[in-house]
Amino acid sequence: MPTRKELNAKTTRLTMVILAGEPRGMHVGALWEQLLQEYPQLESDWAAYVNDQNGPNRNLRWVSSELVKIGWIFKDGNGTWQVTGVGRWALDSWPDQDKLWEVQRERYTEWRRQRAWFDRVQDALPALPGGAWASAQDLALVTGLDASLLVHHLCGTRPEGWHRVLDADGRPPEQAHLTEDERRLVEGLLEADGTVGADGRARPHQRLTESDLRQYLADDDPGDTPKRRAWLVRGSSVHGENLVRSLWLPEGMCSLPASRLREVPAGSAREEVAAAVEEGYAHAGSTERDKLTREYHDFLTRMRTGDIVLTNDGAEVYIGLVDGPPGYTASSGGKANLQRKVAWHTADGPRDYTDLPEAAANRLTNPDAVLIDLTEFTGDLEEWLGEEPDQPVTERDFSLPDADPGLAEALLFDQDWLQECVDLLRDRPQLIFYGPPGTGKTYVAQELAKHLTGGKPENTQLVQFHPSYSYEDFFEGYRPRPAADGQQPSFELTPGPLRKLADAARKRPGEPFVLIIDEINRGNLAKVFGELYFLLEYRGKSVDLLYGSDDGLGFTLPRNIVILATMNTADRSIALIDAAMRRRFWFQELHPSTGPASVVLERWLSRRDLPDDAARLLAALNDRIADRDFRVGPSYLMREALHADSRGLERVWRHQILPLLEEHHYGDGVDVEKMYGLATLRKDLGLGDDAAPSA
Repeated sequence: MPTRKELNAKTTRLTMVILAGEPRGMHVGALWEQLLQEYPQLESDWAAYVNDQNGPNRNLRWVSSELVKIGWIFKDGNGTWQVTGVGRWALDSWPDQDKLWEVQRERYTEWRRQRAWFDRVQDALPALPGGAWASAQDLALVTGLDASLLVHHLCGTRPEGWHRVLDADGRPPEQAHLTEDERRLVEGLLEADGTVGADGRARPHQRLTESDLRQYLADDDPGDTPKRRAWLVRGSSVHGENLVRSLWLPEGMCSLPASRLREVPAGSAREEVAAAVEEGYAHAGSTERDKLTREYHDFLTRMRTGDIVLTNDGAEVYIGLVDGPPGYTASSGGKANLQRKVAWHTADGPRDYTDLPEAAANRLTNPDAVLIDLTEFTGDLEEWLGEEPDQPVTERDFSLPDADPGLAEALLFDQDWLQECVDLLRDRPQLIFYGPPGTGKTYVAQELAKHLTGGKPENTQLVQFHPSYSYEDFFEGYRPRPAADGQQPSFELTPGPLRKLADAARKRPGEPFVLIIDEINRGNLAKVFGELYFLLEYRGKSVDLLYGSDDGLGFTLPRNIVILATMNTADRSIALIDAAMRRRFWFQELHPSTGPASVVLERWLSRRDLPDDAARLLAALNDRIADRDFRVGPSYLMREALHADSRGLERVWRHQILPLLEEHHYGDGVDVEKMYGLATLRKDLGLGDDAAPSA
């Protein structure tokens, strides 16, 4: 006798299978008729075994609303239901109908538990500035939601702006499992919004930061006691005038320049503020207008009496409390016409900005921001005021230094490319350099590590993965201990390089530590990382260690550990790295045909006043190699001894480069010497054959 649960499991799977056969969806009436054809006894079974007067048709509609919330189906509002890419993935992942129902219920229960946050994300998306986008991972960090469940929910509900939640690389999220139709829909919406660039990805500079997202998601629930917020307002250089000294401190106030902004009432919605900005600042670009809208809305609406306000005059930081509503007052040149009263705490003089939590101090380095939300540091600032913190105090964090000209000069790379690496690591501290052999991946990783750690060798560890490398080698494991006189041999738990680095990093949380993993793709990553996989993504969380060395307290991977890794694509394709690892790392390509590696040999030769023949030969060689992953990197030719000897180039070609290509063409009948030989290339380039090998 089937139970209600079993009937639900069967009808749910049948419904999804039927919809999966209709890529463009099916009207609910036709769907019900098709379901009865597939399961003729449905109504009689329901009447016989389920004590419910509503009937299976109405029950299906209720269940379908759950499927929408977890992202497995989409309803267009006109009666058409459509299984989503997520729903197709679910059908493939759980072919057993009972298991599928169990997973459905678990996910719906999680949605109900976190409904307030799911709803808050839905409400915030329409308010995002034009062209802006957010990464699912950042939203998950800010809300505490699971990134996959959030993406699935948006695929089913499709609120305004749902398409602007992307992966960190600016592409549609992998977790969405988009069908071709869904992908075309998302790409069309992004293009219409002006979100994507020429490469088809969302523009990096339009990505909202975690701080931005906190602002959009920070509105308090009705009935809650509003939490105190904290703000940084700049006034030390407003159109060339230091208002902090001349006006703010003496008059007990803070202000924003708003000479073109018509009077907008306090408490106005963001849309009202945006309309006023559009009127008054039509001459400004869209990015500037979005910034002004955010700042004016914060000052007029989100800032409240009692909030903490900071301002800085160089390295000197002043703190006070907002002491009144916003108001408009005429001022010279409109430099300070939007004002709030502030009770500045100046009795003990200013504080130094280095006293701030490091992450908060870093916010002061943004020269373009006039008003910055510092609410996440409210607890720390309450301590500054001599109050008992009502909100959590942040952990003292480390910071990574910007790429500088010295690093760019050492590597012969563009500083912007290196800065992008640093920016990626600030967001997620794991980065893999990948590319063909000889592109300098390991050297770049070592030089970058030296820069990040301030040249402290004790803050860097290098390991090389290989097929037999294990968790015990990498993290910790039992190793034989030599027997003392008269005693039996024993084993002791011995820390590996990551455990040693983690212990050191925990003792010095303000310093960056770098682990370099050479040839990461040669190891069995699941075997090597074990339970540490989880910690790569969730640095603040803890796991129980395999050998129990955490004394039951759980092990956390310190936030100040940065992992740099290298991967040789001639050895194993990036696509073969498992999805869990790819999700946890950034990937930065070093390839001889593009980016910094394409010009580094030419720059190296020029610095030494050497002819550019070697660079031209390498470019010609790579033009002949069809497989992109087997092209040859410049480091083979970046040795001074090679250029000091007239036969040096020939030796490298014959004993390093050609054997590499012989292996690549093994068994396919290609005459490697004839196709790639130095003499052939010299002849084609008209370089002569003085140093070519003799026949």
